[in-house]
Formats: sequence, C-alpha cells, structure tokens
Amino acid sequence: MNLHDWIDELSDVLDLETEVDEGLLNDLAELAHDNVDPAAGPVTTYLLGYAAAARNAGPATVERLAAGASELAEGWDRPAGAPDPDDVDDPIPDDRSIDHTVDAEGDDDEDDQDDEADA
Repeated sequence: MNLHDWIDELSDVLDLETEVDEGLLNDLAELAHDNVDPAAGPVTTYLLGYAAAARNAGPATVERLAAGASELAEGWDRPAGAPDPDDVDDPIPDDRSIDHTVDAEGDDDEDDQDDEADA
C-alpha cells in the first residue's frame, strides 16, 4: 500500500469527500519538521487541513494557505527545542547582601514607622 492508497482508505474511514495533494503535505511537513521542531510537521499539516475545512477551501486556497505556512517555516528563526522566550524562568538574583531596612530614598524603615506613629 502506498501513501495515496492510505489517504483514500483513511478518507473513507473519516467519511471525507476530498482530494489530497500528498506531495504538498509532505513538503510542508518536512519543512516544518526541519526548520521548527520535529513535532511541527504533523501539527502544521493538521492545522492546514483544519484551516482549509473551515473555509471550505478548494485546491487553489489550500495551496495559498500552504504557501503561507511554508513561508513561516522557512523564515523560522528559533532553533528546534529552544524555549519560548515568554516561558523562560529567569534566574532570581541573590539579594541577600542588600540591606532591606533602608528604602530607596535612604531613610530607615524605623523612621517611617515613627512618622506613621506621629500622624
């Protein structure tokens, strides 16, 4: 059984009436796999299919959507496995040597407490 036969059989099981350009999907999956992350290949093709279905897209629209996804993957500048910058836990600085009893203006906290008592 080849990939085309698999797609035909799978489409029957999933009750899909569609034509699939397996070359386009393979190229896109490989590009995302190589440039983004190994798991990006199947996720990218899944999302392409989802976007195509949501638009009831014909072959020309699928090709346009795939071209956009390919362009994104080709320009991907974050190496595979690199953490998302938003998810990086920056080290917490060791501030044990800082005297926390003095505020930013150089006043002692005790003076502030005296001022509050006078008020």
